[in-house]
Amino acid sequence: MQEVLDRVENLVHPETQVREHGIDLTVSAIHEVAGAGRIDFGGDELEEADLEPHELTRRNPDDEYQWWHLDAGTYVLQYNELVTGDEHARLLLQPRNKLMARGASHPTVTVGSHLPLVPLTVGGAGIDIKENARVSTVVPVEAGPSVGDGGDDAVDADIVE
Repeated sequence: MQEVLDRVENLVHPETQVREHGIDLTVSAIHEVAGAGRIDFGGDELEEADLEPHELTRRNPDDEYQWWHLDAGTYVLQYNELVTGDEHARLLLQPRNKLMARGASHPTVTVGSHLPLVPLTVGGAGIDIKENARVSTVVPVEAGPSVGDGGDDAVDADIVE
């Protein structure tokens, strides 16, 4: 767990985010895909999608933090936290159960030296997400067992602690 603590920076509230099995990540921005990106075989024609910030609203005029109201669809998440370190030292980024239980999710991905923008899928009637909500968790990843000769029987799997 210390490996994860050493690599995650800019925690909003460490006392709440650091848990026994990993560190919860908080949302800093949610974007809508406003224009198509491009991806090709060789990368010469690679082009970023156009992203626009999704509107935030206050539920009450005195609220310190605002909310994103997301209808069913796909969005892009950006985190407050940063991941640093070696590209080969991987962490596993996964959606929190509380996010999934409310009809939203994102893919589980391995993370190297930085956090990627992550697609967020919202189903059904949508979801409301408050600024700085804990939506994801990073946990340590260890390389699986390997066979000494590297032949056809070699195993190169990820195992989550």
